[in-house]
Amino acid sequence: MELLEDKMRVWLESAKFVKAIPGVYVLYNRNKDVIYIGESTNLEETFTKYVDSGFEGNECKQKTQSYQREFTNNPKERQIQLIEEFKKESGKLPSCNTEIALETH
Repeated sequence: MELLEDKMRVWLESAKFVKAIPGVYVLYNRNKDVIYIGESTNLEETFTKYVDSGFEGNECKQKTQSYQREFTNNPKERQIQLIEEFKKESGKLPSCNTEIALETH
């Protein structure tokens, strides 16, 4: 299930070339299942940190094989909207988003 209009991108190949602007991103595992919906005020900084640190040791996010991203001036608001859309369609939160479940209710 693709959540954004952006094309699906292979994680490591293009992650470091994203622009340093605000946006949301969706991480997918090898089965193209959504595993995380995130937001950042600087996508380049966030993605570089993820690449350099192996997702900061987060085993859930380490399953990432591909991603989509969308630039927006209101990344937190858009993230919550995407999580709600995903939850409505699938009946659950993305597997790596469980720690922010409380913020979206």
